[in-house]
Amino acid sequence: MRRNWAARLRHGTIDGLRAVTLENERLRVSVLPGKGGDVVEFLHKPTDTDFVWLSPQGLRDPREHLQGAADGVAQFVDHYEGGWQEVFPNGGAPSEYRGARLAQHGEVSGLPWECEVVADSPEEVAVRLSVRTRRLPYRMEKVLRLRSGTTALEIEGRATNESGLPLHAMWGQHIVFGRPFLRPGARIRLPEGVRVIPHESAITPPARRVRAGGPWEWPLVPADGGGTTDLSVVPEPGAPSDIVYLTGFDEGWYEISGDIAMRVEWDASVLPYLWMWQEVGASTGYPWWGRAYTVGLEPFAGMPTDGLAAAVANGTALTLEPHETKVLSLRAEVRV
Repeated sequence: MRRNWAARLRHGTIDGLRAVTLENERLRVSVLPGKGGDVVEFLHKPTDTDFVWLSPQGLRDPREHLQGAADGVAQFVDHYEGGWQEVFPNGGAPSEYRGARLAQHGEVSGLPWECEVVADSPEEVAVRLSVRTRRLPYRMEKVLRLRSGTTALEIEGRATNESGLPLHAMWGQHIVFGRPFLRPGARIRLPEGVRVIPHESAITPPARRVRAGGPWEWPLVPADGGGTTDLSVVPEPGAPSDIVYLTGFDEGWYEISGDIAMRVEWDASVLPYLWMWQEVGASTGYPWWGRAYTVGLEPFAGMPTDGLAAAVANGTALTLEPHETKVLSLRAEVRV
């Protein structure tokens, strides 16, 4: 029964793409099953705060984009609206794994997912999204659940190896934050004992925020060129672009706060790393052109952002045994 109160579901379209919206008294979350299961709205209704960063290019339907030179990066970037993507089985740059060429953050972030309703009552609503990869024999599922009266989205993800062979994967939650929630001086809080592993080289040469080397102790780390960088403070626009990898999580959680806060909790035994991507306006070439102000805090299995082959080579990739299913629990909660 259609409701306009308590927990409820809405089916419709956003910019021509099929959308499903989970809503209650405090939160509204919109998901695009036809575009990777992307979360494109995470709105705290009492404060009218949407935690999702929307990229300057906006939401584009991949089916309507037929121009441009094809390459393994453009497949993701040309249709990247910001938001929150499921990344599997390749994280970061295009890579080749056992003869399969995988694009940037491929494959599931670019595929249409099936969607079915699994709960629809005033007490809670939930949908199950599912997809099979095209180049590797995996099946992915995730159930998104919103309960009445809460400010928390609960997710249970499943990755299944449908082959009789052991296989590797990178699995990540590509969660990025932007204005108006994100602002200079916003704070990032992590558990005690977290260490910082810088990316090997600057992602936008020659500048970077964190000196190469490490690992360093969170949050005060050596700055490139001397001095200290406090990674727990979101920088001013124009600060150098960078990506670092955070490790040492006994419990997987972080909080990012401005006037209000988002707390993300996840199973760190499945995703032991947190990628921290900072693009706050210093990149003046493709694809940002100086227009991005965003910070990504992305739980991940595997590092660095050089693709699956690199994660296999350094021993950080996830291993799925024949017909094994990995289960990931994740919770994203707004705190006032």
